[in-house]
Amino acid sequence: MHALSSIPCLPEAATTPIGAEVYRGLTALPKRLSPWLFYDQRGSELFEAITALPEYYLTRTEHDIFAQHGDAILEAAGADRLSIVELGAGTATKTGLLLEAAVRRQESMSYYPIDISASALEEARRRIGEEMPQVTVRPIVANYTKDLSGVPAAAGRRLVLYIGSSIGNFEPAEAAALLRRLRGQLAPGDLLLLGVDHIKDRNTLLRAYNDAAGVTADFNRNILARIRRELGADFRPRLLQHRAWWNDRESRIEMHLESLVSQEISIPALELKVSFRRGESIHTENSYKFTPDSVASLLERSGFAVRREWTDAKNWFGVYLAEAA
Repeated sequence: MHALSSIPCLPEAATTPIGAEVYRGLTALPKRLSPWLFYDQRGSELFEAITALPEYYLTRTEHDIFAQHGDAILEAAGADRLSIVELGAGTATKTGLLLEAAVRRQESMSYYPIDISASALEEARRRIGEEMPQVTVRPIVANYTKDLSGVPAAAGRRLVLYIGSSIGNFEPAEAAALLRRLRGQLAPGDLLLLGVDHIKDRNTLLRAYNDAAGVTADFNRNILARIRRELGADFRPRLLQHRAWWNDRESRIEMHLESLVSQEISIPALELKVSFRRGESIHTENSYKFTPDSVASLLERSGFAVRREWTDAKNWFGVYLAEAA
């Protein structure tokens, strides 16, 4: 047993969420950073730009599923007094299709978008308020990956949207744990609509994360800009190269920032110096891909039962309606 005096005293900044994550991640071997760090205001803007890229099929394909099957999805949800909650809502661009389908079934409804970005939620609130006055938008600024206690209680049945294949950013055990925590906030009969990216040919996957315009590279390096701004780090982002590849064994795309040179980075707020070898990388994101069977297994382990599923003509993307068992 170690004496308390032998434990180093960390600077105050290392006790904040971003400071703690950066300290843990950049002192780990191999180095890694959590993808929630991407989503400051600039990161959210870059991600919105990614969703419009020709190579990035995910958003477009899921949007088409909602456009084609939105009424069927809401009919399968089945309640007359339905409230919609969305995890990681961002600006809720695709969600409008489901909200439109919902208000065709009921005169008014409440929509609770949850996101870490206050600016994205404000944009969602403004746009939906103008386009659909029947929808009362109640934004909740929170990091749902850390705390789901903000999932609101509501009259009638709740439909929780977790779309965009965001669940794929988590390790399998973490994904199941997150969904179990969500299940703990729901009543039997409440529903989850889960959007996931399916496994497909390697070249299509790689193009989606290595776009020709370099927007994904800018999005990846923005994590360094955020650490510079908030913690005083002296990263030179152009000395770390965006890399993305397909890990067939794990069924995931991996994103990394690879150091082009040997270098030492200072992070004054954390009283930390971090050395990089040439070719050493920071692992910034995973994006797991699924099959219908692996989705059903994940949901079952997490306390949900699949009721319906919808996909596109190529079976590139799937939307699964599951009930809290």
